[in-house]
Amino acid sequence: MEEKKNLLTYAGLQKLEDELHDLKVNKRKEVSGKIKEAREQGDLSENAEYDAAKDEQRDIEARIEQIEKILKNAEVVVEDEVDAETINVGCKVKVLDMEYDEEMELQIVGSTEASSLQGKISNESPVGKALIGARIDQIVDVEMPAGVMQYKVLSIERNI
Repeated sequence: MEEKKNLLTYAGLQKLEDELHDLKVNKRKEVSGKIKEAREQGDLSENAEYDAAKDEQRDIEARIEQIEKILKNAEVVVEDEVDAETINVGCKVKVLDMEYDEEMELQIVGSTEASSLQGKISNESPVGKALIGARIDQIVDVEMPAGVMQYKVLSIERNI
């Protein structure tokens, strides 16, 4: 089975590379220092600092592995190669929720960058899937558990 490509915007890629560098260069050193200090306190069987530092080390290594896996299959969306008339990954879009007559600003990103609090929605989410390829003034139907939602595309903005 071919591994799924992780679509990333250039900014998303930079963020992951920076985090990976910080984890490898700073956090690893920091946590091994904590482990060394805790070890010097003697008895490890009842040493909470040692246990906490070992847990932190495990978390750091797991995150490094996770980021490396994402980056290994990363595909950066080259935003200036994308058709400016249609919605694609990396676009900021303004849509009108037809039912509630509410305007919303969304950014379509790859699933690894999605964050509903920041208005970043995955290209794999129901709304993201429905919006990909849509044009200005087009109305898209989104199948939701509560029924079909309709959004009218008001504007499309490139992230360049």
